[in-house]
Amino acid sequence: MPVNLSKGQRVSLDKTMRMALVGLGWDPNKYDGGYDFDLDASAFILGANGKVAKDEDFVFYNNPDWNDHTIWSTGDDRSGGNSEEGDDEQIFIDFEKIPPSVDKIAITVTIHEAEERHQNFGQVSNAYVRVAKIDSEEDTEGETVIRFDLEEDFSIETALVVCEIYRKNGEWKFNAVAAGYQGGLAALCRSFGVDV
Repeated sequence: MPVNLSKGQRVSLDKTMRMALVGLGWDPNKYDGGYDFDLDASAFILGANGKVAKDEDFVFYNNPDWNDHTIWSTGDDRSGGNSEEGDDEQIFIDFEKIPPSVDKIAITVTIHEAEERHQNFGQVSNAYVRVAKIDSEEDTEGETVIRFDLEEDFSIETALVVCEIYRKNGEWKFNAVAAGYQGGLAALCRSFGVDV
């Protein structure tokens, strides 16, 4: 039975969790803007200062694998979240490979070409993130231990920091963030120190 969190809540991850699957899902509302929604999940790998050490410390559709399969993505689902059930995109984390210099992993979702397509997160519903304990990278379902449903209405935002997985006193914790940004992926990159 997963722990269901609300915005701002924090919880420790299971100390026996060697690998995690971070699954993200969403449904675009019906709208007649003429474009499909292309939402993209990303992970920023951050040091104690809350910034990346180098531009490559960022997992997204053009850089799906960080540090030789320490953190990686299943790639870009361009269907806009039209799958009937299950995660739309997934990010995997191998905690045993994460170097000590990493303090935090920020999990984000952005809308591709949101400005050009006149799209924002106010047009998206049923967004969630779940953390599942997995035994191998072939396991794409896992045992869900944490679930966070984003119930806020982000009427102008085109980028979200959904959650953070961070290290404190030698253990990994989960923070339900749900912070919205305007400016899409580029705004997040600037915020986390990635040169765009």
